[in-house]
Amino acid sequence: MPQPQLSPRKAVAPEQLLYTAAQVRELDRLAIASGIAGFELMRRAGQAAFDLVQQCWPDHSPIEVFCGGGNNGGDGYVLAALAAEAGLPVRVWALAPPESLSGDAALAWQWAQRAGVAVTPWRGELPAENSVAVDAMLGIGLRGVVREQYGLAIQAINTTNVPVLAIDTPSGLCSDTGRILGLAVRASQTISFIGLKRGLFTLDALDCVGELSFADLAVPRDVYTTLAAAQLDGAVSHLNLPAMLAQWGPRPRNAHKGLAGHVLVVGGDYGMAGAALLAASAAARSGAGLVSCATRPEHIAALVAARPELMAHGVSSANELQPLLAKASVVVVGPGLGQQAWGKELLVAALAANKPTLFDADALNLIASEPQLLLSHDGPRILTPHPGEAARLLACSTASLQTDRFAAARMLAERFAASVLLKGAGTVVATDAALYLCSGGNPGMASGGMGDVLSGVIGSLVAQGLSPQRAICLGVAVHAEAADIAAEAGERGMLASDVIDQLRGVINGYAALS
Repeated sequence: MPQPQLSPRKAVAPEQLLYTAAQVRELDRLAIASGIAGFELMRRAGQAAFDLVQQCWPDHSPIEVFCGGGNNGGDGYVLAALAAEAGLPVRVWALAPPESLSGDAALAWQWAQRAGVAVTPWRGELPAENSVAVDAMLGIGLRGVVREQYGLAIQAINTTNVPVLAIDTPSGLCSDTGRILGLAVRASQTISFIGLKRGLFTLDALDCVGELSFADLAVPRDVYTTLAAAQLDGAVSHLNLPAMLAQWGPRPRNAHKGLAGHVLVVGGDYGMAGAALLAASAAARSGAGLVSCATRPEHIAALVAARPELMAHGVSSANELQPLLAKASVVVVGPGLGQQAWGKELLVAALAANKPTLFDADALNLIASEPQLLLSHDGPRILTPHPGEAARLLACSTASLQTDRFAAARMLAERFAASVLLKGAGTVVATDAALYLCSGGNPGMASGGMGDVLSGVIGSLVAQGLSPQRAICLGVAVHAEAADIAAEAGERGMLASDVIDQLRGVINGYAALS
């Protein structure tokens, strides 16, 4: 029987796709059509979940399985039957009358009965001390807000200190968007089957999923190929940093700074010089051959003192920016730009240069207030909004945007003809018709300047010859990995400059794989 694989957050194949619930159901259908009986798939899922319980919590007893009324509940009944046959204490708390089950789930319940499993209607009982709770209630079948009885069971599980295994998806979590639908199980481990669900990697999922394992249930590769040949609208590629760096490869031995491009950072109004400095420093640490920073004249001495490798230029007007734009390979506009006359004037000048341009921070806010500004720009565009900025660009509330981050990123990409990076827990990237997800990063990144660093990294990669699409994907993964290394010293108090310190090691760390 296939063992659960390592957490895909730690080891993801280069071709790893993340699916919608509908696509996983289609994979399930295709697997059955290929000759695998539906109940056999359920048996394999229950076995993989049982094996994971034994692997993670061999000293916890009893196993308490909360079963719903669908196939997710069927997986739970299989796990319970296997535990009973192994002589382990186990009981099932039924959230739906077992007699109402149909199809494969009914067969699973009958197996549990034959194995001697005690099946009891749930009436508010809490998992026993030192037990393992198994969430087999809702899975990917949830269509709306969690109903009251299931909500009470979720609360009961969450209020205990016992370890929790969620089968396929924590109950109450939308497997398409990562949004909690009322309330959701907070699992210690989640095991996902057949295809990884995209909602397990973003938004609220990061507080619900715990460690994530995957079991393909020995579904033939032809099944995945068949689905891939069809329209895979909504499928998401999970970014793999080692694979991307290996594909990029090392620098040629005869490299010189001209080959590594010239980044121009435009920003740093009064009181915000640090934002421009962070972006420019990150661009330099990510390998750009030359980095210029156009900022307020009053900031030049401080920037040069902090980072003498930068070419710092004081600009008071668009006219003074023009010569710098002419020399740049790529423009990063927005870090500390402000929304006053100075910032807008520089933004308009940067737009007119028609260079590959990354728009961040106040550049996005200015564009949100005057979308027609982008009409003057014919070069490649990269937008890197956080949810608040993205909501302003789409003229909606942040709350509504967060209900489906994948749809929001795609809408931004289409509306602004740009490659888009939507920041947040589980960063989403939309390029042309493709969607990507970066599951790296950590809560320590919730501090000022992190977005400025990210802008500098991506700008540097474009300057070094990567397409905007490749640069935005590699850049977000490099940034997240650097932040995860920085967080090893603790998440609270982590600074954006701590991430810059790690960039060089990360961006060179996988060159040997090429």
